[in-house]
Amino acid sequence: MTTMESLIGLVNRIQRACTVLGDYGGGDNTFSSLWEALPSVAVVGGQSSGKSSVLESIVGRDFLPRGSGIVTRRPLVLQLHKTDEGSQEYAEFLHLPKRRFTDFGAVRNEIQEETDRITGKTKQISPVPIHLSIYSPNVVNLTLIDLPGLTKVAIEGQPETIVDDIETMVRSYVEKPNCIILAISPANQDIATSDAMKLAREVDPSGDRTFGVLTKLDLMDKGTNALDVLEGRSYRLQQPWVGIVNRSQADINKNVDMIVARRKEREYFATSPDYGHLASKMGSEYLAKLLSQHLESVIRSRIPSITSSINKTIDELESEMDHLGRPIALDAGAQLYTVLEVCRAFERIFKEHLDGGRPGGDRIYGVFDNQLPAALKKLPFDRHLSLQNVRRVVSEADGYQPHLIAPEQGYRRLIEGALNYFRGPAEASVDAVHFVLKELVRKSIGETQELKRFPTLQADIAAAANEALERFRDESKKTVVRLVDMESSYLTVDFFRKLPQEVENKGGNPQAPVTDRYGEGHFRRIGSNVSSYVGMVSDTLKNTIPKAVVFCQVKEAKQSLLTRFYTQLGKKEGKQLLQLLDEDPALMERRQQCAKRLELYKAARDEIDSVSWTR
Repeated sequence: MTTMESLIGLVNRIQRACTVLGDYGGGDNTFSSLWEALPSVAVVGGQSSGKSSVLESIVGRDFLPRGSGIVTRRPLVLQLHKTDEGSQEYAEFLHLPKRRFTDFGAVRNEIQEETDRITGKTKQISPVPIHLSIYSPNVVNLTLIDLPGLTKVAIEGQPETIVDDIETMVRSYVEKPNCIILAISPANQDIATSDAMKLAREVDPSGDRTFGVLTKLDLMDKGTNALDVLEGRSYRLQQPWVGIVNRSQADINKNVDMIVARRKEREYFATSPDYGHLASKMGSEYLAKLLSQHLESVIRSRIPSITSSINKTIDELESEMDHLGRPIALDAGAQLYTVLEVCRAFERIFKEHLDGGRPGGDRIYGVFDNQLPAALKKLPFDRHLSLQNVRRVVSEADGYQPHLIAPEQGYRRLIEGALNYFRGPAEASVDAVHFVLKELVRKSIGETQELKRFPTLQADIAAAANEALERFRDESKKTVVRLVDMESSYLTVDFFRKLPQEVENKGGNPQAPVTDRYGEGHFRRIGSNVSSYVGMVSDTLKNTIPKAVVFCQVKEAKQSLLTRFYTQLGKKEGKQLLQLLDEDPALMERRQQCAKRLELYKAARDEIDSVSWTR
């Protein structure tokens, strides 16, 4: 096999592999960027123009369904793979990947049945292609796409839109710049009325990628010939015209072997008085070689774009493989390492949220800067230090014997009662920060790409992190409540020493005011003093509660969120570790497909790089 034949085979294999691996979106005839760069041959013609016979002549096998009206109702992507001389011929369908067909009559039946699976036993069409590969020493490496025959009217059982539907489907293939158009026209009809040539001229006005094929030369009226067309005088193309003599209906009925039919075709042109001088450039065998040679020139011109597309795809697949993660090792040590790496990735993202690398940590500051001060302002000190309540508390504190100088017990009870109100905002701050931390854990788990591979590990990490946050919250609540209790347990004496003292009438001056320790002014002064003291404590707690919460919750979450989880990991055996690394089957399948693609494209790049481009 020559260097170029090898490369054409490579392109064919890439197309086949793209199809198998799903890079060819057949459902709506959209192609991947790589497929776009690879040339293929679309066979276009009107109904009963002889398309099927041309394909069978190129393949050398009778394998296509036949009949009247519309027979080809789905695109057939036919990939021909040249094998070593003497090797057995066989066919494979993409939808039956593990089955080899050596009986080409069975291939015909499967094409018909697979068509019916989508369209039903009707005359409907479908754009979903059938993919068939044929391996034979009697073919050249080619990709041929057999399309439904163009028609002008809908027949019974077909929708009124069938004419436009078929043309739209055919156009979706032939409009691609990488598509070589094999336009089939019967010689016994006026070329000016050829549906295939009309469409080819519209999508390829220069004729650079159109090959004209005249069929049924042997059925022309006596005394007429198609030399004006075949020699390019009546309809000029940049590529040569090729005449084909298909098997007659009698030959088909007798199941005449395609190899015999090829020989008869050669004899027809060799002995024809009209076409004898063109015999070396006529026939299905010449057409196949001509297409192969043209593919050579197309591939030569498109090697840079093919290589560029392959390299781009390799980069994308490498990135996707990094995103999906490498396959899980069987060694317990490697499995433990994988688990730890995933945990560290989660912790890194969680810390980024807290430290500002990612959004969310600022909500904790919002608790201290907005929620806590607002809660402190709403505390019911006005009610607690109302004149009526102050009078009641002070009076009750003295019991049966009224205070002599200052109502110290009354002061203490009022202060302690007021300070108890601080427990609510203190605990609420703890809960608010706990909620933020839980949300950041949830977000961090969702943003840790490595964790998406392992649902069980994801759930275990979430449970371990939330359990740790619960512990931190409990400790934080104990701490902030202690802060409030400490303020109640020991009052700041200096505050009261600096208060202005009540003035007593010791000089016997009848004009001097006498302080009534049971009067309204006295109780108002007590309420005012307590309010000032509580305000001072409020300012203190406004600063110390955030410190305690950060120390007990935020700092602990940053430093030891998964500490207990790591301890438990160290006690797990290999089987338990593997259970943590049970991947989502869909993700495993995706990685496997990605790895296959990557292997394909790297092999393709290496083969292309190894080809010598010297003639």
